[in-house]
Amino acid sequence: MELACVFIQKTAVEKALVEIDKRLASEYEVRKQAKLEGRRYCDPVMLSYQIDRIPESIRVKPTGTVHLQLGVYEDFSRNIPGFLPTSEGEAPFMNPKLNNRLELGGQVVLPSNNISLPPPGANDDLLSIYEKLIGQMDNYLQDLSSSALSNQLSNGIRLLGELILTAKTSRSVVGAITLLQKGVEGLLEGLAAFPADPEIIRFRDAHLLVLKALQDPRAFGENWVNRQVTKTLIETRSDLKFNVEAVDTLIRSNLVNMLQFDAYLANALEKGNNIPAMNFAIPLVRMYCVDDRFSVAVNEGDFFHTADILCRCATMNRQHPEGLLSLVEALRGNTATPLQPPTSLPLPPAETPGSFGERTPPTVSTHLHTGMSQSREFDDPSGLVEKSELLLREWIRLYLTAGSPKDSSKPFSSFINELNLSGILKSDDVITRFFRISVQCCVNQVYQGLQTGGFAFVRGKVYQATDALVRLVSLLIRHIGDEGNSAPKINLLNKFLGIVAGLLIQDHEMQKAEFQQLPFHRMFIMLFQDMMGPDTVFENIAMQALIGFSNTMHIVNPVKVPGFAYAWLEIVGNRMFIARMLALASDQKYWAMYCQLLLDLFKFLQPFMRNADMANPVQTLYRGTLRVLLVILHDFPDFLCDYSYHFLDAIPPNCIQMRNLVLSAFPRNMRLPDPFTANLKFEMLADTSIAPRILSNIGAMITPQTFKKDIDSYLKTRAPVTFLSELRPNLQVQFNEEGNRYNIALINALVLYVGSQHISVIRGRGQTPNLSTVAHTSHMDIFQNLAVDLDTEGRYLFLNALANQLRFPSSHTHYFSLIILYLFAQSNTEVVQEQITRVLLERLVVNRPHPWGLLVTFIELIKNPTYKFWSHEFVHCAPEVEKLFESVARSCMVTKTPAMGSQVQVQTEMTGIHLGTSTNGPSLINFNTSSDSSVLETD
Repeated sequence: MELACVFIQKTAVEKALVEIDKRLASEYEVRKQAKLEGRRYCDPVMLSYQIDRIPESIRVKPTGTVHLQLGVYEDFSRNIPGFLPTSEGEAPFMNPKLNNRLELGGQVVLPSNNISLPPPGANDDLLSIYEKLIGQMDNYLQDLSSSALSNQLSNGIRLLGELILTAKTSRSVVGAITLLQKGVEGLLEGLAAFPADPEIIRFRDAHLLVLKALQDPRAFGENWVNRQVTKTLIETRSDLKFNVEAVDTLIRSNLVNMLQFDAYLANALEKGNNIPAMNFAIPLVRMYCVDDRFSVAVNEGDFFHTADILCRCATMNRQHPEGLLSLVEALRGNTATPLQPPTSLPLPPAETPGSFGERTPPTVSTHLHTGMSQSREFDDPSGLVEKSELLLREWIRLYLTAGSPKDSSKPFSSFINELNLSGILKSDDVITRFFRISVQCCVNQVYQGLQTGGFAFVRGKVYQATDALVRLVSLLIRHIGDEGNSAPKINLLNKFLGIVAGLLIQDHEMQKAEFQQLPFHRMFIMLFQDMMGPDTVFENIAMQALIGFSNTMHIVNPVKVPGFAYAWLEIVGNRMFIARMLALASDQKYWAMYCQLLLDLFKFLQPFMRNADMANPVQTLYRGTLRVLLVILHDFPDFLCDYSYHFLDAIPPNCIQMRNLVLSAFPRNMRLPDPFTANLKFEMLADTSIAPRILSNIGAMITPQTFKKDIDSYLKTRAPVTFLSELRPNLQVQFNEEGNRYNIALINALVLYVGSQHISVIRGRGQTPNLSTVAHTSHMDIFQNLAVDLDTEGRYLFLNALANQLRFPSSHTHYFSLIILYLFAQSNTEVVQEQITRVLLERLVVNRPHPWGLLVTFIELIKNPTYKFWSHEFVHCAPEVEKLFESVARSCMVTKTPAMGSQVQVQTEMTGIHLGTSTNGPSLINFNTSSDSSVLETD
């Protein structure tokens, strides 16, 4: 077989040589004529092409080829019959990197012309790496057991060791590629054949060790290895490459070029016709974009095109693979819906990513994610880095001498000619590279400046560079495209935002504790102010620009980039950002985006708040969050009203102060009755017949679907009979983790769903909710069962879910106030009554503001003799507890009750809101403590 393959290859080469000679005959003649005339031939077109696209190490120069360039062909000829083989000693080695740049710590460093870079394989470092690998392979072989299955795995590792030895001996790129291919293929084959075997872990680690060793900068570098691994993965047969576990292992080991793999996978889906690819892509996208969407292994844009194709396939009228529709629903529920206006949910026409000048409406954030992916590409054409740095310095000089940012538009017309002459504007790819190099220069200034000067000096220098770069980008956006076509402007803006976001994430991962957020914060905030300024051109794209900035802030949220948290909150809490998102956008269509950003912030703070682990940096961030919520409560209360359900799901139960801020909001057009009015009755208020607006499908949040079906069945027929006894296990989480034994989101959804259904039933009968109409129903059976059957933790969460509905006057506040009072009155044990009191009281003893419905309910509880509140033992269990109850009661009652024994006065004033923030500065957040700090105490 091998001999036949060699013969076929040799015959194909011989025939190809004849055909190539025919096609190149005219070129041969031109060069022969030049040789007869005694001159060296040079094709100016090809020379220009090579300067732009071919790395310098293999570029053919007018002076002729060098030995290193000829070595490319000689090294390649070793394994191809038909070419003259070269001896081991004569063969030079090809540099697998695409140019002569070194990458040190993620920064591109260009060697000087008098430095000769040793090609990989020609130095001792690579030999030592190979020698170390051989020893490690021997250790892996010794660790494997002697079972029959282990023998198969041992043979794979043994073959890997032999290829390492071959690569070491030849010291050629071909040997390294063969080793790399075997490492990838062996890993895929092993994980496919023995997925559950415990020995596969050592087998997997051995192959990953080889691939990571080749990634070493002393060997072949990360960029080249990742491309070769991705190429091998793509070219492997389908039953191996469509292995979710194996591909996940390679991705999490940072061995895959995600831009290349995403493009391949999106194309391989064939619009849904490739079933194996669909069955592979669906769980992979679900893993990274839904289940583990904040993973550091990938960015949100890494599977953008694949997810986009899957969403398009879901709209086609055909039978869909299992899990596709639920995946698309999850993608829209977790990311698309919060980050896009509701009107943008239908998928727009297809586009070709990367083109700024296209007229087809782009999908949301296509160019943003493309920019993030391209921010990782460092294989720039030779000379582009130096050229870009020179142009950036020249523009900074022009910007600083212009006098003011507005005056910079004058030198822009002359500078744009320089960009054109330098070839920066000739293609989208070059513009993208220019942006990336310029942003990286601004970032490098910070780290270089901190080594030589103080932070104040560095900030001034960085502000000059970043402000100039942002102004240049703004002017490019303003002048690109036709007057009536906004697509190129939005595409260019999103591409730049993606580049900055991608470099931010990379810099955060590399610098870790040394990360500096200053340049990135400055770029984002200054660009936002430029885009939202009083300019007729920018006003036409302002709403689309908001989507781009919101998506960017979501991508670099504190969960993903913790080191950027302070700057992130400064941007999200900026007065202009809040005003644009919540006030100036028409029809409140961008409220959902800002809701998602706040949820990102709550998600980051959640573990610290839940465990009361508030170190000084976290306390500062927490106080800033409270200030933002106070501003929103004061200026945009309707926003908190509409999205309160989302926020309460994300805020831990022990964060009483933050929870009260959300619950205290009421519609701007509503006039709240005084909750301390004597004999105040819900039935007297017209608003109690109106349901509050909740922008969520509560029923869809009750999972699994079988559980929801059982709920609906019990509410209608009180069947199945086992429903109540199985209710508690359904609310508990699968893994019994300490402090988190219940599914809080499910409890909240269950309470609100059952209550809403009960209100509908009562209204459908022409009745109004009261203690008699809510009693002895299937809905009340569920509530009473939860109050009695749950343990202390579960009951506390259940009662919290009830108290979360005590807001402004509405049908929900009226109904759930009745439920709480009914449970208190009908309870046969003081444990439930004491816990109800605790849930209400802890929300009243914290700083203002307090929800209206909470005050009304607690006043009714302690004032109405029906509930005999003051006769319960837990009220008098200790002098300090009794004093606390009396102190709270003084604010709620006009006359004493017999059980209290003292006259108490009423304080008939509603709690107010004191912002304590300045609107004169650039942001609504003030991280310094002030006289109103008591309002912002941590929970």
